[in-house]
Amino acid sequence: MQEEAKEAFRVRVFTLIGAIPAGYVATYGQIAGLAGAPKHARAVGYLLKHLPAGSSLPWHRVINSQGKISFPPKSDKFKQQSDLLRSEGVQVLGGKIALRQYQWC
Repeated sequence: MQEEAKEAFRVRVFTLIGAIPAGYVATYGQIAGLAGAPKHARAVGYLLKHLPAGSSLPWHRVINSQGKISFPPKSDKFKQQSDLLRSEGVQVLGGKIALRQYQWC
């Protein structure tokens, strides 16, 4: 991708993630598709991994296509994401979220 296209994709991804309402989740692939790049789920993950410090973007609302939190189960990030989702009323069982119940869109 050219720099201009990368920046446009980044803006679309961040706008979409910012639009996910509390109590809902979206998948990396879903965000990529809505941003116009359906085969770029990993790029969404990359952008989230490199969020600026102190970002208010609700990164915790993005999970993998299996409805699972992608961080290792015993990691601090796994616990943080689980806790944030639960605080919004999302049921997290063993790192898994019921997409049928909580998926946005």
